[in-house]
Amino acid sequence: MQVIETLAEGLKREIKVVIPAKDMEARMNERLAEAKDRVRINGFRPGKVPVAHLKKVYGKSIMADLVNEIIRDRPTEILSERGEKSATQPEVAMTEDQAEAEKILNAEADFEFTLSYEVIPAIELKDVSGIKVVREVVDIDDKEVTDQILRIAESARTYESKKGKAAEGDRVTMDYLGKVDGVAFDGGKDEDAELVIGSNRFIPGFEDQLVGLKSGDEKVITVTFPADYPAANLAGKEATFDINVKDVAAPAALEINDELAKTLGLESADRLKEVVRGQIESQYGSMTRQKVKRQILDQLDEMYQFDTPQRLVDAEFENIWRQINTDLQQAGKTFADEETTEEEARVEYRKLAERRVRLGLVLSEIGEKANVQVSDEEMQRSLFEQLRQFPGQEKQILEYFQKTPGAAASLRAPLFEEKVVDHLLGEVNVTDKTVSKEELLADDEAEGDAKSEAKKAAPKKKAAAKADAEEGEEAAAPKKKAAAKKKAADDTAE
Repeated sequence: MQVIETLAEGLKREIKVVIPAKDMEARMNERLAEAKDRVRINGFRPGKVPVAHLKKVYGKSIMADLVNEIIRDRPTEILSERGEKSATQPEVAMTEDQAEAEKILNAEADFEFTLSYEVIPAIELKDVSGIKVVREVVDIDDKEVTDQILRIAESARTYESKKGKAAEGDRVTMDYLGKVDGVAFDGGKDEDAELVIGSNRFIPGFEDQLVGLKSGDEKVITVTFPADYPAANLAGKEATFDINVKDVAAPAALEINDELAKTLGLESADRLKEVVRGQIESQYGSMTRQKVKRQILDQLDEMYQFDTPQRLVDAEFENIWRQINTDLQQAGKTFADEETTEEEARVEYRKLAERRVRLGLVLSEIGEKANVQVSDEEMQRSLFEQLRQFPGQEKQILEYFQKTPGAAASLRAPLFEEKVVDHLLGEVNVTDKTVSKEELLADDEAEGDAKSEAKKAAPKKKAAAKADAEEGEEAAAPKKKAAAKKKAADDTAE
């Protein structure tokens, strides 16, 4: 067998592999000899079938199996022999000429195929002890814990029906029907909808017009949808809502006590405070880690500059670009709305894709040299978290991870990356700095870790556009938002 390098340009490689026809025939004959004692052919005693007859009957199928085995196994062996790692699965090209293929199957022509791939560049690791990061830490005071508990309690606040007029803070239960130009629109109707006046969960101006109403009252409310409302058919339109008030209830006083804790599934007020403090610490800790990780990645990005495999960059760019367009579509935005053009955005996100790939290769090399491992238990926990996010779809998700090539790697990759960051935190120079909550949130509120770096690039307002869409949807469905807040309270209590 001949292995001939026909291209070595940057990271690109092309290898021509030639297996002489006589070698292919020899392999086929070995298979035929092995099969001689096993096959049963009418007219021949077991083990007495002539090899020439076996070749006539089974030769082509055996040769086809050999070709498939070579294509499956030989590329990996060739790369290993060359001491190379392919960035992606090597592309295999072979003859598409039917006549030529027949000659190969008949052992009348050499079997040739070509491997095309990009190598992962050799990365010489550098000393990271010079990396300096500032780890911002927030001291959590009792007032913040109390305020958070009161916000949680607000979603669990009880209300008592009253006979008087609705006032700020009261809960109004009503049926409503929304119309534009006298025609009802989708999503504009609800029954027994609950809305707390002053919660600002509905269209601007809606709640103010509920003040002074009492149970049994009917009223037509006129409002104007915001110009940037995500539903294009409603944005900027004047609408009327036919209101039928069914109940007005006054809020009960909020107190942090054992009774409140029990309504949230905890045994005491002290335990509630402990849980909420832990949750706040976890939230701030996550933000702190994101900022520390960003500092490490930024400095690694400055330390390492090398050519990246373009196939990996292309794949990463496509993932980013798909998400960008999905976010814009969901927000009803265009690139012009984001103060950029599609061409400019492509350039920015291409740079981001290259950065991600380069840093991914660096982190992989660091982790490999440091013998960073992801345990089966950690993989199982990650899979369980995936299942927990999609209740009712557990079976389909399990099947996806079991049957989809590379799906398990999508669970392992972020776990591996975080463990490499943990390793680096033990190697770099870390200085703790006590900051206020506002200082911690100031810089990275819309950035997050390496996975959300796309929010830094054009379109610059992507995160805001997505938030606008979600806020608009919630404004159109006050009852659903209340339910969501209740769920958030339940999650906190857990």
